[in-house]
Amino acid sequence: MEGILLIDKPKGMNAFKLVSILRKKTNVKKVGHAGTLDPLATGLMVMLVGKKFTRLSDTFLTKEKAYQATIQLGSATNTYDQEGEVTQQSDVVPTLQEVEHVIASFQGDQLQVPPMFSAKKMGGKKLYDLARAGIEIERPAQKVHVEIALVDYSYPYLKIDVKCSKGTYIRSLAHDMGMQLKSYGHLSDLRRTLSGTFSIEQAHTLEQLSDGPLPFIFG
Repeated sequence: MEGILLIDKPKGMNAFKLVSILRKKTNVKKVGHAGTLDPLATGLMVMLVGKKFTRLSDTFLTKEKAYQATIQLGSATNTYDQEGEVTQQSDVVPTLQEVEHVIASFQGDQLQVPPMFSAKKMGGKKLYDLARAGIEIERPAQKVHVEIALVDYSYPYLKIDVKCSKGTYIRSLAHDMGMQLKSYGHLSDLRRTLSGTFSIEQAHTLEQLSDGPLPFIFG
């Protein structure tokens, strides 16, 4: 009972819960993943079952990932997504031309500041623990690479496809694009569609895992 499982994570579930479910299903203690997803997000989770495969975690974490994201313009939140408190609002309605211009400015290599509400550690403490205590600290910008394609724009919703390097925060991208458009913005929906060579089309829902043997890849 070991190998790689591709799971289509449902909304509202965190990565720790998914690990717990697979531990019970497989009776294997060593279960990990190749990149977490926020509870808000859905889509592809590459789950690693067994010591042989959890050792490969770092290799998978460095792979390119792709997402379908929806940004809601008009308001910014402290978490950069729809679960946070609104911190700024604007009635500015960007034109399609302005949206296309901003998307073009975010292509390629850039420096991105991680959000305070994230699991990233600084000084041995997770940023979201500091944020929940009302503490905000300076975070060094990290170099990331993104490729963005416009899918649809119907104010206040801006839908984009994003391919990105390791360590990219789509929530930060939503926040930063909203700031650039002078209308503010936050992430309202996110779905991971690709992780390295694995795609969402190969993934199984948790309901599908209850029938028959587990569909391991390379197991």
